[in-house]
Amino acid sequence: MTVIFYDIDLAKLKRYSIKERRNKVCVGQFAPSPRIFGENLVKTTKLLDMMPDILTAKDLKEIVKLVGAANRNERAVIFAMGGHVIKCGLGQIIIDLMRRGILSAVVMNGAASIHDFEIAMIGETSEDVQAVLGEGAFGMAEETGSMHNEAIKAAYETGTGIGYSIGKYIADNHFQYQDHSILYAAYKLGVPAFVAVAIGDDITHMHPEASGAAIGAAAHQDFLSFASILPNCANGGVYFNIGSAVILPEYFLKAFSIVQNLGFEMTGLNTVNMDMQVQYRPATNVVKRPALCGGKGYNLIGAHEIMLPILAHAIVTELRE
Repeated sequence: MTVIFYDIDLAKLKRYSIKERRNKVCVGQFAPSPRIFGENLVKTTKLLDMMPDILTAKDLKEIVKLVGAANRNERAVIFAMGGHVIKCGLGQIIIDLMRRGILSAVVMNGAASIHDFEIAMIGETSEDVQAVLGEGAFGMAEETGSMHNEAIKAAYETGTGIGYSIGKYIADNHFQYQDHSILYAAYKLGVPAFVAVAIGDDITHMHPEASGAAIGAAAHQDFLSFASILPNCANGGVYFNIGSAVILPEYFLKAFSIVQNLGFEMTGLNTVNMDMQVQYRPATNVVKRPALCGGKGYNLIGAHEIMLPILAHAIVTELRE
């Protein structure tokens, strides 16, 4: 058959205000900031002491020790996160780790940056895709499409990356729920933040404000900047891939190859993949291959909304002692 190219004019799309959209999660459901508990928390080391030194429990204990050692020895600890991590309400826990100087940098895929952006803007995110896909309404919230792309165009025009520009955009526009945003916190704290984007992968690419040139250039700037800080993870640093099955494991592997090619020594890099099940690319690109350079790789399997709070508090407790 002869293939027909139909007219796809994004300017003709029917959009609606995000205020009309039903969302699955809101900030009232999210994990609170650990700061509200002060220093009166039950020490997580007591919980870890109840666990056997076998399989995943043994790995968890080792990972906590590795992060503690990295922090004391001024080696980088980086969290790379997929969208599910953000919409599970774990932002305040990650922000707390940044405030404490435990996280050296954060990386998100495009979906995570959008969830983070919407949370800052309206305190909600995660639309019901199945309920609206049949009518062509999925991803058509006008504010998300126009404003998220505006932040990316600003990154393009100023030569900065997407992560920094979104954080700055949230700050400049005084979003009502900005204190729940990881990218806003990174911007305010001066923590490097990067966004890995695959064009066509995110809802914001469906909107007429999307610019392939801006998205591509700003995302590439983030990639180069990410590669430039990766050597800080050598000799005892820890790199976490949390909830990304494809984009971020590939992003990490290419950056790792660049720094190796340029002669930066990456011996002793430790890696951790956290997800609800073992996936091929994280297990191979994050856990297995980099460990060949003298570090150690871990698969920490479990629900993010349970595992990440336990891990974070255990790390804080480890550094407090």
